[in-house]
Amino acid sequence: MIRSILWVLAACFLSGPCLESMAAGSGDAAFNQLADEYLTGFLAWRPLQAMQLGFHQYDGKLTDYSRASIDGEIVRLKEFDRRLDGMNIATLGPQAYFDFRNLRAGIRRELFGMQEMGAYSRNPMTYAGALDVSPYIKRDFAPLEQRVRGIIAILKQAPEVVAAGRANLQDALPKPWVEAAIEVGDGSADFLEKDLVDALKDVKDAGLRAEFNTADQRAVADMRGFVKFLKDEKLPRANSPFALGASNFAKMLREGELITQSPDEVLQIGLADLRREQALFSETAAKIDPTHKPIDVFNQIQSDHPTAQGLIPDTRKDLEAIRKFMIDHHIVSIPSEVRPRVEETLPFDRAGSFASMDSPGPFETKATEAYYYVTPVETNWTAKEKEDWLRAFNYYTSDVVSIHEVYPGHYVQFLCMNASPATRLEKILGSYAYIEGWAHYSEQMLIDEGYGEVGLAAGQQPVALKAAKYRLAQLDESMLRVCRLCVAIKMHCQGMSMEEGTKFFQDNCYYGEKPARAEARRGTFDPGYANYTLGKLMILKLRQDYQAQEGAGYSLEKFHNEFLRHGMPPVPLLREVLLKDSRLWEKAL
Repeated sequence: MIRSILWVLAACFLSGPCLESMAAGSGDAAFNQLADEYLTGFLAWRPLQAMQLGFHQYDGKLTDYSRASIDGEIVRLKEFDRRLDGMNIATLGPQAYFDFRNLRAGIRRELFGMQEMGAYSRNPMTYAGALDVSPYIKRDFAPLEQRVRGIIAILKQAPEVVAAGRANLQDALPKPWVEAAIEVGDGSADFLEKDLVDALKDVKDAGLRAEFNTADQRAVADMRGFVKFLKDEKLPRANSPFALGASNFAKMLREGELITQSPDEVLQIGLADLRREQALFSETAAKIDPTHKPIDVFNQIQSDHPTAQGLIPDTRKDLEAIRKFMIDHHIVSIPSEVRPRVEETLPFDRAGSFASMDSPGPFETKATEAYYYVTPVETNWTAKEKEDWLRAFNYYTSDVVSIHEVYPGHYVQFLCMNASPATRLEKILGSYAYIEGWAHYSEQMLIDEGYGEVGLAAGQQPVALKAAKYRLAQLDESMLRVCRLCVAIKMHCQGMSMEEGTKFFQDNCYYGEKPARAEARRGTFDPGYANYTLGKLMILKLRQDYQAQEGAGYSLEKFHNEFLRHGMPPVPLLREVLLKDSRLWEKAL
């Protein structure tokens, strides 16, 4: 059917009389039909993601991880990629052509993850984390008993999940991936055994509770068994290399994010940015205390932190101050008065979590609350552990993190997208570099605009001194992200080991050995974490070009409002929208 439609459109285009209608987008209907067909299959194969988006017809369902199902999804993705390549793009109007390229990038990101990254054949974390039913207890999108039935339906599929993991995983796997999967699997089993049971203690129906207990206990046993399988059979043979190689890394950048520079060219951009940030970090630290090393100065300012009791109230107050600054300084139009609820991170989510934003899905109609979770001090910690945790929550870093997560980072991006005319496809498909790049860009942008000069959290002190402390905290976050970019390329393209990656983080963003090792290990299975910095740099470049184009008509608020109204596409696509620039590829970075 689609082929015949395209043939007719192509014939019409070549014959001449339809040229005017083609320019108006006479092929849009065919593309939109294809996109809807793709999304239907996309959501059906990823029911947990669909549920989190707000499509509750998928409640209680879980991805079929069998080899046949995975192979079928790869075939489906390739078929849609082929059909897109066969479309006559001259028949598409501007919106459909934008969505066409957004969809093609999304399909190729999925294929890359399944094939080159080996999400189901090489990554045991896929199976160790598959029984994540936490979204069912985080949000009241349905009565508790109804949500419990969905949880039971998923837990009953635990035997199939772990059997698929055993069958699908290659004999030899990358050691860092197996080690991480063991931690994920242990955490998943602990959550099912303790936190989930506690969360459902108010279920009154005795029969439903009994059914849940049976399914839950079986799922815990299955997950414990899978962890034992990883420890006994996979860890001793875990010697497979993790590196993608330069060709595949370039493919990841090119097809998923529309970045055409080679990995080596991107690395040079990253190293130059790292040197700039390190120099600025030193200069800023000298303004605070020229008698000590820069990292020691940063450690000093961490003593300015809230109390354990004041952590959540102070965060809530500071968040309102950041929001007011945004409005007063015309940073971006906030299309809603609804604030996120600042709450303690739920107990089962606290491992490794500092703070996080949990916004509802763009299609959610019932549980529409947004939560900004902050991980508190645990009462059973030692005095030193408590102090170390609160130092990480110093007023300057906490505000920078709140900027990233809430205002104007992830939460505002969500609000603007929902209030925009973005299409269904644009609200479902998301570019890593756009999403994390915007939040990371927001940190620097808001400090550049003067937030550090008026931020209220740090108390009374000279404006210049306070501004320098905010800048130092922002640069600390930024150096971490640019180190991720450099390490990702060096490990996946140049043979850097995880141990060498650990040292790179220690030497270049001054991390201790334990967090540096965690960052390096993440880079082995998440090379896309380079996108924090890549996204930020592309947004800064786009803003600079947009300002030059607009001249006297430019404003920061105008740029941000336009940037945030087209979904979450690869950033280079927005060059055409904002700049009317068809030469998007070579100019993005």
